[in-house]
Amino acid sequence: MKRLVVLTGAGMSAESGIKTFRDMGGVWEQYDVMEVASPEGWARHPEVVLEFYNQRRKQLFECLPNKGHYLLAELENYFDVQIITQNVDDLHERAGSTKVLHLHGELKKARSTADPTLVYDLDHWELKLGDKCEKGSQLRPHIVWFGEPVPAINDAEKKVRKADIFIVIGTSLTVYPAAGLLMDVLPGTPVFLIDPGELNIPGGLNVTHIKKKASEGIEELKSILINEN
Repeated sequence: MKRLVVLTGAGMSAESGIKTFRDMGGVWEQYDVMEVASPEGWARHPEVVLEFYNQRRKQLFECLPNKGHYLLAELENYFDVQIITQNVDDLHERAGSTKVLHLHGELKKARSTADPTLVYDLDHWELKLGDKCEKGSQLRPHIVWFGEPVPAINDAEKKVRKADIFIVIGTSLTVYPAAGLLMDVLPGTPVFLIDPGELNIPGGLNVTHIKKKASEGIEELKSILINEN
């Protein structure tokens, strides 16, 4: 069974109504990104950071996977599908994908500020000051903030190097280290990019660019892959 490694970004979840970070709007327009997504911002005003992610989490509880998520899950009937996502939502899992690696953390989880190995599932959208882990330290969003290392990147690089086919969906390929995963694709490996925009694609890759939004592009790709398989 061929191994499909899929990198997904914000465009993957946009059709589910998930707003991107910079589209949150409203009260959040008064805050710089670094104020709500950095260790420094957390140290200055944790209550503001918590509320920002509470609103994002509340939105996620109201959203559903879209057709593209379900199509990727269906590809597991034909391939070994391994998803690497820049998204912090759980829509891939809810659609049925069984192998999902989150590069930037998960919105429906919280972790200890004292022990990062203590991670907890959240079945509610609100995380407050005073919510503590079993060791007594404040819980924070289980999100990789600006200036923090990306612990999952090494696993992601290993997956890409073992890919028979590499697929990129709904990402501008400008956010590192995720964008650098293209450099880990072995020579000759077919690469499919699904995004309606123009992308800065490194030379030397065997690239097919499907210039469509996620769901429509994945449907076209599924037909191509199954006919070739």
